[in-house]
Order: sequence, then structure tokens, then C-alpha cells
Amino acid sequence: MEGKCTNQPYLILMQTTKAIQERIRMEMIKNNLNLTEFSVLEVLYLKGKQTIQQIGNSILISSGSMTYVIDKLEQKGLLNRNACPDDRRVIHVMLTEDGIYLMKKIMPNHRDLVNYIFGSLNDDESQIMVKLLEKVSKKVET
Repeated sequence: MEGKCTNQPYLILMQTTKAIQERIRMEMIKNNLNLTEFSVLEVLYLKGKQTIQQIGNSILISSGSMTYVIDKLEQKGLLNRNACPDDRRVIHVMLTEDGIYLMKKIMPNHRDLVNYIFGSLNDDESQIMVKLLEKVSKKVET
């Protein structure tokens, strides 16, 4: 059949990625968050204060989309934006106390879910998987 992708690693990776994202999405719905909102909060929780551009680069979405998501999270009282005193063009984003509280509640279950999903891999298999994905990633970047 012409036009059909026959690259099994690609197909399996895409199907697996979709299934993992769907599973995490279902968990985040319980916390009144969508996947992108959770990703923004996760970056801030793990890395601390970030610029909008840094967050966007971490979760791979455009700055226009980032502004919308940050607006929604700010309205929910989960993060604040502050202008950088040294460069007014730069906006720093950080979690509020409510945002920190929510992430402290969410993260243990999220870690458990990710550990469960990848729990069938032993340490060697995990390292091999990381190396293979990094190898593919480098090819994409060139």
C-alpha cells in the first residue's frame, strides 16, 4: 500500500506517546488542569522562577500559546508574572503558594504513574531507551 508509513519504531513511539499523554491527561482532569497547564506548573515546580520563553522551550509550545496558558493559570491563582527589574521586556513567572500546594499534592501521584508506566523496564533497558531516543532526537535537530 503506497503512502503508508511502515517504520515500526516511529509508529510504536507515536502510539505510546499518545497513550501516555492520554493517561496523564486523565489524571490532570481530576485536578482541573489540562496537559499544557500541568506542564507549565511542572516546569515551575521543578525549576523555580522562569521566563515565558524558558517555559515555552521546556514544554515545546509557542509564545502565543504560552501567554494564553499563563493567563489561565494566573486567573486560577496558581502563578504570578513579574517584570524583570533589569530588563522590562522579560517577564518572570513563578508559582504562588496555591500553585506550590497543588503541585505538592499532584507530583507524588504523577511520579508514581510515570514509574508505573515505565516499571516494566529494568535499569539497563531504561538506559538503552534513553540513549536510543537521544540518538533519534539528535537526528531530528540536524
